[in-house]
Amino acid sequence: MCKKYIQTFIQKQIATITLNNDAHRNAFNLALLAELCEVFDEFKNENIRVVILRNNPEANVWCAGSNIHDLPDPGKDPLPKDNPLEKLMRKIEEFPHPVIAMLDGSVWGGGCDLAFSCDLLIGTNQTTFAITTAKMGVPYNAIGILNFLNRVPINVAKEMFYTAKPISAEKAYTLGILNHLVAAENIETFTYNLALDIAANSPLSISVTKQQLNLLSKARPLDEQSKELIEKLRYIAYTSEDMKEGKRAFMEKRKPTFKGK
Repeated sequence: MCKKYIQTFIQKQIATITLNNDAHRNAFNLALLAELCEVFDEFKNENIRVVILRNNPEANVWCAGSNIHDLPDPGKDPLPKDNPLEKLMRKIEEFPHPVIAMLDGSVWGGGCDLAFSCDLLIGTNQTTFAITTAKMGVPYNAIGILNFLNRVPINVAKEMFYTAKPISAEKAYTLGILNHLVAAENIETFTYNLALDIAANSPLSISVTKQQLNLLSKARPLDEQSKELIEKLRYIAYTSEDMKEGKRAFMEKRKPTFKGK
């Protein structure tokens, strides 16, 4: 099945979704996110036991995250509650079967959210992870940060958010972000063999376990006062001069000059 921004096929109860917008490094747009949401809905009605989410073999970027051109002007929340990426993350989390991210390339910004929403992550030496919102003055939302804290220790999350620098595949594997780190020429064979191993087991047992693991991993109660404070803090950032400067500098292809205002 071929859509505009993704390609899909099903074989041996394993579904493959290939991100197919290499010209824009698989950066998010509303159409791409809608296609991904739609296909996960369609797969619920198919005899599928595992989904593999991958990029094209020749691409060196798995996903570049949000497109800077789609960010709103300062004063508007760039990552509002229930945004399209958040909806997609819920689709993957609520999908009854395991989703494997086959990451033969770099993963940027919101692409990390997409990858971290998957159940298992397989990478190569080309795989890096970076959160670059600090370069543009954009505040991350609470859902995205919680998604990180389910994958990495808090000190690692802080370094990624503060420096906006990528972490290597080796470090990601050491930290447990990647389940497996394999040679680029072997990643396809390795990933599909892993999917076949999963598909041979009880789909009901795996589905129930997936739901329990996801629920338990989010068992961090947050009081209303803390929620209100988070929203106030984010408002300060997305109405700031720094966010204006970050977007302006990106468009002008120069290093931003932030003043903390």
